[in-house]
Amino acid sequence: MSYIVPLLLVFVLVLGLAKRVNVYDSFVLGAKKSINLSWTVFPYLATVFIMVNALHASGLDAWLTKIVAPPFELLGVPREVVQLVLLRPFSGSGSLALLTDVYNSYGVDSYIGRCASVIMGSSETVFYVASVYFAGTHVRHTGWAIPIALFCNFIGAVVGCLLCRIM
Repeated sequence: MSYIVPLLLVFVLVLGLAKRVNVYDSFVLGAKKSINLSWTVFPYLATVFIMVNALHASGLDAWLTKIVAPPFELLGVPREVVQLVLLRPFSGSGSLALLTDVYNSYGVDSYIGRCASVIMGSSETVFYVASVYFAGTHVRHTGWAIPIALFCNFIGAVVGCLLCRIM
């Protein structure tokens, strides 16, 4: 496994030389473009990080979890993972911390632990990915992309918990 990255670099270098591409200049150009992309994306990422921290510090995330837990339970999503479902679209590291808490509290092989695992695996950090992608492509009108992605995260959580229950 530790040889994959070096082998990939050698493969790219050999392929570039075979196609008579100036590999060094291409690498420098890519690095230059990545700096510009980072500069463009930073405000969007900072906004997402600040929003997640503000929601947690204000207690709004706990209040929102308390409000939406009963309907989620009707759909088969355990109360203990509702906060994970709500946080996952915003923060990968925050949802990973919640996943660790679920594992420590309920165990990895419990129904709740399996549901949390499936939620993490079947969902995406929608707002983070959207901010990186749309900032990088200079798209200003996201249309239905974010609502559809959030809906898919929700369906993934519901169906995933259902499958964990019956399997």
